[in-house]
Amino acid sequence: MKEIVEVIAKSIVNNPDQVQVEEEKDGTSVVLKLHVAPEDMGKVIGKKGRIAKAIRVVMKAAATRENVKVIVDIG
Repeated sequence: MKEIVEVIAKSIVNNPDQVQVEEEKDGTSVVLKLHVAPEDMGKVIGKKGRIAKAIRVVMKAAATRENVKVIVDIG
């Protein structure tokens, strides 16, 4: 699931080499921390957070297939 967030983020930003995703597993939940360049933060969040919400929706759909809970933290 880490790879899905990484591919989505790299396709959005101007500096794909600075995209980093950290994955922390805790039982049945997974926390994905997405780090991008400061100038790309607005592109990942989007207007009114629409792109961030879309990324979270895609990840929740992927998590449902694996019976885990996913939290995407953008920062």
